[in-house]
Amino acid sequence: MQERLGVSGARPPEGAHTAAGGEGIPVSAARPPEGAPVGAADGSAPGALRQALARAQRRRQWRAFSLTLPLLLFLLLTLLLPIAALLLRAVENPEVARALPGTIRALDGWDRRDAPPAAAYAALVRDLADLPDGADAGALARRLNSEVPGARSMVMGAYRSRPFAGSDEAIRQRLLQADPRWGQAPLWRAIAKNGARWTPDYLLAALDLQRDAQGRIERMPADQRAFVGILLRTFQISLVVTLCCLLLGYPLAWWLAALPARAANVLMILVLVPFWTSVLVRVAAWIVLLQSEGLVNRALIGLGLVAEPLALLFNRTGVVIAMVHILLPFMILPLYSVMKNVPPSYLRAAVSLGSPPWAAFLRVYVPQTYPGIGAGALLVFILALGYYITPALLGGADDQMLSYYIARYTNVDVNWGMACASSALLLLATLLLYGVYRRIGKEQPIH
Repeated sequence: MQERLGVSGARPPEGAHTAAGGEGIPVSAARPPEGAPVGAADGSAPGALRQALARAQRRRQWRAFSLTLPLLLFLLLTLLLPIAALLLRAVENPEVARALPGTIRALDGWDRRDAPPAAAYAALVRDLADLPDGADAGALARRLNSEVPGARSMVMGAYRSRPFAGSDEAIRQRLLQADPRWGQAPLWRAIAKNGARWTPDYLLAALDLQRDAQGRIERMPADQRAFVGILLRTFQISLVVTLCCLLLGYPLAWWLAALPARAANVLMILVLVPFWTSVLVRVAAWIVLLQSEGLVNRALIGLGLVAEPLALLFNRTGVVIAMVHILLPFMILPLYSVMKNVPPSYLRAAVSLGSPPWAAFLRVYVPQTYPGIGAGALLVFILALGYYITPALLGGADDQMLSYYIARYTNVDVNWGMACASSALLLLATLLLYGVYRRIGKEQPIH
């Protein structure tokens, strides 16, 4: 009996009672001294224990932060800093302020109605003579030419003819002899208006607005308004593509979610196959398919659905077809992930309680897939907003989206201010859409 209990044959001395759970430990050793704080039996106080736990928690937090630090630095360098530079360049206007500081001071107080005084002409010549090389003069000429047509030739002609000697009036006469347009006010107004390093002109121009000679904001002339229409066209095409992706992707995702796991995985590979092919290759394939003698038109004529080939290329139809094909997987994947977690017993229960199948589907099943609909629609719409290659290759002149003009300003016109302002509009639209989705797209409990 004593061996089963693991107790030796010797009994403890008389008076040495054992504490509960303490094998042979005297009571005097198990109890803390009278008046000592709770937890002092092992030599540690509750405060010391809390400090040790806090230190361990801090070590875990620093360890987790050190593991995510490379990713945070990567995002900072490749995403956040470029976006900040883009937003900064959209309101930065350094060309005139850096190249013509003396001219801007000479134009201070000018009424901007008639030609400026002779001192402004002399200051202009001195500023052009102080430019370090022709690249600065070229940047100045391009900036002024974006507001006043013909300003490039005027500025470059004055730059090549420098320096002029003599009094202010003599310099003024020399400039007027070289080009009489220097006696007109529009170019001088453009110089005075762009004298500040920071300007809202690029952002205003992206909204078909401008500042007049007195600095008041007004709408551009009707023949110069383009960007609001381009922005609305971009939203319209993106919305049509999103709706088409939803109409095609919802039943396909529902069918995949209802299949057994093995069959669903095999078919999901077919959904993901387009990701393995370049977008440019897919667009080129659609050019072959949609042309007048392509496979699509031949099939329609062969089936007797049309009598002559349809115009499916270099118009809005071709753009929408190709964009839907490219973006459809981005709609299917969120829908499938949500539908897979909807128990099929809900539909069976609704039908067993007397609900028609379609009513049960619309009132029981569809509301539970709202998170997937919202996530897929937001993802497709935001991706469609920035499309450039597909409309450029498959669309016509009236089917180009805002990204096309951003690329043109960057690569052809070298107007970084307008390119960054247009990009800022797209970024703002994306953030607003995400904010709306966060506000109204939260999952609500189903009662």
